[in-house]
Amino acid sequence: MAQDRVQLCIGGAWTDAVDGGTREIRSPFDQSLVTVAAEAGAADVDAAIAAARAAFDSGPFPRWTLAERCDLVDRVADLLERDTAIIAAAESADTAKRVIEAEYDVADVVAVFRHFATLGRTLHDRTVDVGRSEIDSRIVYEPVGVCGLIGPWNYPLLQLSWKVAPALVAGCTFVMKPSELTPSTAGHLMRILIEAGTPAGVANLVLGAGPVAGAPLSSDPRIDLVSFTGGLVTGKRIMAAAAETVKKIALELGGKNPHIIFADADLDAAIDNAVTAAFLHSGQVCSAGTRLLVERSVHDEVVAAIVERARAIRLGGPDDPAAETGALISAAHLAKVQQYCDAGVAEGAVLRVGGRRASGPGLDAGWFFEPTVLDACNTTMRCVQDESFGPILTVEVFDTEAEAIALGNDTIYGLSGGVWSRDDAKADRVAAALRHGTIWINDYGPYRPEAEWGGFKQSGFGRELGVAGLHEYLEPKHVWRNTTPGRSGWFAAGGEDA
Repeated sequence: MAQDRVQLCIGGAWTDAVDGGTREIRSPFDQSLVTVAAEAGAADVDAAIAAARAAFDSGPFPRWTLAERCDLVDRVADLLERDTAIIAAAESADTAKRVIEAEYDVADVVAVFRHFATLGRTLHDRTVDVGRSEIDSRIVYEPVGVCGLIGPWNYPLLQLSWKVAPALVAGCTFVMKPSELTPSTAGHLMRILIEAGTPAGVANLVLGAGPVAGAPLSSDPRIDLVSFTGGLVTGKRIMAAAAETVKKIALELGGKNPHIIFADADLDAAIDNAVTAAFLHSGQVCSAGTRLLVERSVHDEVVAAIVERARAIRLGGPDDPAAETGALISAAHLAKVQQYCDAGVAEGAVLRVGGRRASGPGLDAGWFFEPTVLDACNTTMRCVQDESFGPILTVEVFDTEAEAIALGNDTIYGLSGGVWSRDDAKADRVAAALRHGTIWINDYGPYRPEAEWGGFKQSGFGRELGVAGLHEYLEPKHVWRNTTPGRSGWFAAGGEDA
């Protein structure tokens, strides 16, 4: 059923695009109309940037006390919690993820806002002891300025919350640009920000495709920071555009995440977690464990069990109580996932299960792809090196700890990984050697707002969440005060004899 239209919000005012552009948002599950979103043009984006710039340069918000900003973020968390059911329904409609998954996501969003509100209250100046009693030397933290916040389609509200919450605590103003495929919950967040008392112009919302609505956030000199979560190709473009004005950037660009199972692992737990790591949200997760590395002696046992489990996964719509995962985001993405799978088979991978668009009652109108396992893979294959962002698990074998480490690091990405072993010392050695931003040992997937998140190598740089996630939006400034000022005595005074 169609929901209310999603408009732009610029300088505190809801508005349609200047040129009247719109985009229909249709459910990936059955192609039904979800909503109609305004499609920003260049004039709209320019106006949003101008509003954010004015709010930072001359508005009251950056001069609010830290306590006032943290109280605002806490109020946002309260309102998000109040509207959980509405937000989850909107997110589920846009993405076709199960409603229960969307409800978990909203709970995580609330936790993120509460984390940054709590963390902000601990922020304080740092005194530098210079060994001179007359000198007061301090490091103070000030907002970085105007931010461009660009989110992805797989976790639309959650990924925006990782950016919006610390930006508000820091005292920044911003323009947020969600994926053009999933705008609904960003619109609801904007309404909540206004209801919570965010001054006009501090938060601005533009909608539309990246080249028009997103690109100016990277290149415009009025933007001081751009934070982007999405694909590697777009991330490189943002990095290049931002270089022209030497603006601060934070990039989270996905991963090809090794999930390593040693023979001495709790295999029942490892197998169960491997299935979840690969097929949750149909693999549309940047940290998905879609690259399985299995010690040779247990390969057959592990793969046979995963294939059996994958074959039994129930696909279905957001409201189907029997469904375990849902559709891919679009027809274009379904085609990409199919091409990725076909290329793997052509390169010599052995298709053990899946490998095609899913069909059957309730599935034919949606963009469903069968949970897929490609066995006998190696690191020369595209299916091992490229990110599929779909429900495709590739399997490689190893014989030694050193080989497992080498394989796990044989990727341009470095976002996350997992290690399964009952030998704690071995697991710790492998975790230390893997060049990835998050490593799970005997688990896979949990994260906490209190812990930093981000990648090594071409998974990006900068960190979200944790303490570092707040400091991305702050600039440290050194303030030196001499309480007993006097002449420096370095040069002779003018007119005096030498």
